Amino acid sequence: MRLRGRKGIREEIENQPDLVVLDPAPYRGRWRERFGNDRPIHVELGMGKGKFISEMSVRYPDINFIGIDMYDELIRRAAVKARTAWAPLGVDRPPNLQLVRANIEYLETFFAPGEVERIYLNFSDPWPKKRHAKRRLTHPRFLKKYIEILNDNGEIHFKTDSRDFFEFSLNSFCDMQIQLRNISLDLHRDGVREDLVMTEYETKFAGQGMPIYRLEAVVGEAALRRHREAVQAELAKIRTGRPPAVRPES
Repeated sequence: MRLRGRKGIREEIENQPDLVVLDPAPYRGRWRERFGNDRPIHVELGMGKGKFISEMSVRYPDINFIGIDMYDELIRRAAVKARTAWAPLGVDRPPNLQLVRANIEYLETFFAPGEVERIYLNFSDPWPKKRHAKRRLTHPRFLKKYIEILNDNGEIHFKTDSRDFFEFSLNSFCDMQIQLRNISLDLHRDGVREDLVMTEYETKFAGQGMPIYRLEAVVGEAALRRHREAVQAELAKIRTGRPPAVRPES
């Protein structure tokens, strides 16, 4: 992927140290210091132009969000979107959002074990050729990195428009013996899910009637315990003859 932007992009993002982090390594294990609080940290890997992460930061002000991408131009665009998203609230700098220019290959060098609560993988490059499979962000070699940095409440939320990539990902999660839930083969089949924030790609594809594939992977021990308890509660209701409650996706 090559992005051609106007001159001065690097200078523009360098002039936003309140929002943009160009060297994340010094913050490894210290992201809560950067945010100034101990709230949960949710990370989007490959945030693109930043629509999703910006809107999430507004919708969930009690969560700290980090958007990561490796291209200066995407960081610049995401910064514009972030400030625009918060402007109606009279806020110039999003208080719970940081944009990081970094290569996801080195994820473990800028997040300490257990530092992250949730990872979002939204419309990642599917790398369709088999010889490029190891580059896919749901390949087991990446999943191992995610497991390392996720805490007891850790989850991975994954969306894609590629059926082949989704099938590959299902197998990867299963190979790693990771519990899955809320698997959808057509997320917006019954209409746009207003409870979920959409990305640029998702808005475009859903508008064209294309299926969006989604799943949630439950990684942390506490998250797994809550999931199992919820499943057992639903099974108990079935055994007693009461209709099970419908659990909304998050």
